[in-house]
Amino acid sequence: MRYICLIYNSTDTDGTLTPGETAELIKAHFAFDEELSREGIMIHSDALEMPDTATVLRVRNNTLSATDGPYVETKEHLAGFYVIEALDMVKAIEIAGRIPSARYGAVEVRPVRTLTLPD
Repeated sequence: MRYICLIYNSTDTDGTLTPGETAELIKAHFAFDEELSREGIMIHSDALEMPDTATVLRVRNNTLSATDGPYVETKEHLAGFYVIEALDMVKAIEIAGRIPSARYGAVEVRPVRTLTLPD
């Protein structure tokens, strides 16, 4: 089963890592990516740009509106994600607990829902 592991960073800690700490975190992510790939677990992973680069789209009454980010009043923002293959939620949580950014923020693990076209 596929799971998405959403990495959230806290606005309280953004920008507080030293350049050396940031480099080590990035290296840890690349090593983790390689480990998951070797184990056949990795489907995809990516980091996201900062929230102020986002645009939120909404369609209301057939009218499209766009709002520049940041758009959510919260202390955490989505910073990146992994899509993994795991036998069950227990295994997915064990894998997600090894994501290097979990030391600085939070990781949400959620099963990917497979939709089928209705008859």
